[in-house]
Amino acid sequence: MTTFFTPRTVGGAAAVVSCAVNMFETHVPRAAGVLLLVTVVAPAAALQEWPQWRGPGRDGLVPTTVTLSWPRALKPGWKAPVGIGYASPIVSGQRAFTFARNGENEVASSLDLGTGKVVWSQSYPAPYALNSAAAGHGKGPKSTPVVHQGRLYTLGISGILSAFDATTGRPLWRKDFKGQFRDGAPIYGTAMSPAVVDGLLVAHVGGENDGALTAFDTATGAVRWAWKGDGPGYASPVVATIAGTRQVITQTQKQLVGVALAGGRLLWSLPFTTPYEQNAVTPVVAGDVVVYSGLGQGLRAARVTASLGTGWAAAAVWRNDDVSLYMSSPVLAGGRIFGFSHRNKGQFFAVDAATGQTLWLSEGRQGENAAVLAAGDALLLLTNDGELIVAKKDAKAFAPIATYTVADSATWAHPALVGTTLLVKDHETLAQWRIE
Repeated sequence: MTTFFTPRTVGGAAAVVSCAVNMFETHVPRAAGVLLLVTVVAPAAALQEWPQWRGPGRDGLVPTTVTLSWPRALKPGWKAPVGIGYASPIVSGQRAFTFARNGENEVASSLDLGTGKVVWSQSYPAPYALNSAAAGHGKGPKSTPVVHQGRLYTLGISGILSAFDATTGRPLWRKDFKGQFRDGAPIYGTAMSPAVVDGLLVAHVGGENDGALTAFDTATGAVRWAWKGDGPGYASPVVATIAGTRQVITQTQKQLVGVALAGGRLLWSLPFTTPYEQNAVTPVVAGDVVVYSGLGQGLRAARVTASLGTGWAAAAVWRNDDVSLYMSSPVLAGGRIFGFSHRNKGQFFAVDAATGQTLWLSEGRQGENAAVLAAGDALLLLTNDGELIVAKKDAKAFAPIATYTVADSATWAHPALVGTTLLVKDHETLAQWRIE
């Protein structure tokens, strides 16, 4: 069911900012044949870059100039033990980076993309008392690191923020916020993934009812600005330009907010709460419209405006209660929003971005969670049970064309795709697959 408020056409995509090596056996997919060819044109500089949460644009869109085909089986490459946790792998040049846990230490590692051999690994003590309600997901980390201009930045499950030299692994600076806030992390552990833009590292630090959306100097870790209007949620911020102003847009503990990138002033906010305050969905920005969701709250869109007379405001555009997202974030591609709803024990969906109308729903019982990517004419859907589903993006119904088993344990981490190389992080290992 779609509830309409003020239907208008949603504009184009906004500029956004953007866890030993062994060979392993081939897993046989459920589908057969070369089923789909995809060619997407993007700048050459983006070919070997998956530098942050959800890719180069922080939006789940895959840039590549190669033609992807979906064969009977993906070709297995290397597989490396990297530690437990659900931080997603990232890639820059010929290096892959992971962030994981080994005992009571958090570990940042760099691996050779071609061989899986460890180039460097750095660890630090990070003991963590897990909330019993999150026991099934382990002690993390859950936050995806970001690599930018030769530095790697990580945010641990207890809120420890670190910077490393990406080439050598040398620690550059580290911050622990336990003395600054009542808690260093939210109740279920830090999950938001930092963003880097204009020499600023943006992260929402602190814990329940006491935190700050903060911009740190990337070189020194010095605080450039901090907005202390709400505690952190589990969602990751994006940066977009609306009404000529660049702003950080994110779900906090109890709100959806837009904060000025220059100076950290709150521009607009909307109240938004989910059961047990689990706001966890990365917003999608299309022109002046922000699409967001949360557990039991449907899929919503709000238009952000600014005027000399009334200032900034955000108002509802549409709401769709056919679908509702929990921990999975949607993708905007070709005027459609694709995602994974927690309703009916897991359903994939497509929604019209301008009106909020449901275009199609898959059958239920697809899984507990899924990472969603769009690559040309294909959707790549990685469920938490290690199944990679490739589906037609522009079909009038859910149309899977291939399914591959890419892991033997839980895959809560988002995959990374550069060229024809797919990286999948399961409970303890990072695996390379080749799409050939």
